[in-house]
Order: sequence, then C-alpha cells, then structure tokens
Amino acid sequence: MRLINIGYGNMISDLRLVSVVSPDSAPVKRLIQETREKGMLIDATYGRKTRSVLIMDSCHVILSAIQPETIASRHEAKMTVVEEDDENEG
Repeated sequence: MRLINIGYGNMISDLRLVSVVSPDSAPVKRLIQETREKGMLIDATYGRKTRSVLIMDSCHVILSAIQPETIASRHEAKMTVVEEDDENEG
C-alpha cells in the first residue's frame, strides 16, 4: 500500500482510489450532495476551494483543494518509485 498526499497533510491509499475528477460538472456536484446526505463525504479542503473530487472503492467521496493533475502526477511518481524498487530487487 502506498499513500498519496492530497494536500494539507492528508493522505489516501492508492489501492482504494477509483478516480479523480473535477468538481465542475452537474453530475459530480450531484454526487457530492448525495454523498454528503449519506454521511460518506470527507472534506479535506481545509475551507479552501474544492479543486478535485476523489472517488474511493468504499463509496466514500473525498474533496481536495489540490488540482486533479497534481494528484495524478503524485500517484504516477509513487508508481515509478515502486517499479524501480521491484527491478532492483529482482
């Protein structure tokens, strides 16, 4: 399991992450509202503007103030490090 920094010291497991989307579309806004009503929303923005919505395999939705591209690049960086470690061991 690898952790991805989603901003302000908050981390998520990369194995549980399903997708990272922008919060601008109506369907995503509806998803956020429905998840909030179910008590499955986690707000990790620290009061800042929501820039990305992370959908987890547990049906939780996490709001982050970090751009989706930034989260994706952090995830890719973690994957690259793991692949290099696997090559060095074998």
